[in-house]
Amino acid sequence: MRKLMTATAALCACAVTVSAGAAWADADVQPAGSVPIPDGPAQTWIVADLDSGQVLAGRDQNVAHPPASTIKVLLALVALDELDLNSTVVADVADTQAECNCVGVKPGRSYTARQLLDGLLLVSGNDAANTLAHMLGGQDVTVAKMNAKAATLGATSTHATTPSGLDGPGGSGASTAHDLVVIFRAAMANPVFAQITAEPSAMFPSDNGEQLIVNQDELLQRYPGAIGGKTGYTNAARKTFVGAAARPGRPPPGDRHDVRAGQRGRTDVLGSGCDPVRLGFRPQPAGQRRLALAPRADVGAGAPIMFFCVCWRS
Repeated sequence: MRKLMTATAALCACAVTVSAGAAWADADVQPAGSVPIPDGPAQTWIVADLDSGQVLAGRDQNVAHPPASTIKVLLALVALDELDLNSTVVADVADTQAECNCVGVKPGRSYTARQLLDGLLLVSGNDAANTLAHMLGGQDVTVAKMNAKAATLGATSTHATTPSGLDGPGGSGASTAHDLVVIFRAAMANPVFAQITAEPSAMFPSDNGEQLIVNQDELLQRYPGAIGGKTGYTNAARKTFVGAAARPGRPPPGDRHDVRAGQRGRTDVLGSGCDPVRLGFRPQPAGQRRLALAPRADVGAGAPIMFFCVCWRS
């Protein structure tokens, strides 16, 4: 049987109060003949096919929320567009003045762009984000480049205010389920990003030569087929997550796959009562709504199934 590279995306948000009458809020989407959309902690989320753009299920997928460190995926895309991986920068004091999570950037030490991307994506280093912004022309220039990149990708409801996803002078920033699907899809199409986000660990410069940094995406160990993701947290956004997984084919109908990914070992990302990701691995009826996603060029026989999960959780 011909297997298509497909993807699903889920966005969960329960830390932000949303006006029910907002004109840009989508109604629930549920394919005819499919299982009921599960109740649970998710207020806004989406399940969509990567290649066709087919919406499999969702709730308020165009409602904006603070993205926290999931916005670092957008920073990584800008860095990969503009920086040679072997290019270097000497960090200054301003680069290290960041609310942590931090990877351990030290003033006066030289770092390559690749090392900083490791620190950015594996441990969500805000100091790594600042130092990459240093390489890209400064904080304001980098934020402008990130927002321009989002617009180019079609993520028109996304607005970064800082390179790291921390609150900035312009507020907490914003993105939507739809936009994060678009951004993360573009990132996973970059082989360097895909390689880094799938790494269980990496070495990073330290006072003793090198230190081991460990990927904070616990879904890599907990979910069958997980191939990478990005965690995040701010007081405004609460716990956030975006990730991907691949399988050689869809499981039979009724095959259950609970998704319980701990944010730094504490709480479920989706929760036991809400498993929208599983919907993406079920056969779905044709003729459903579509996202503004262009077909991928690498779709072909034998390609694995892929899903994206984007989650906001209080």
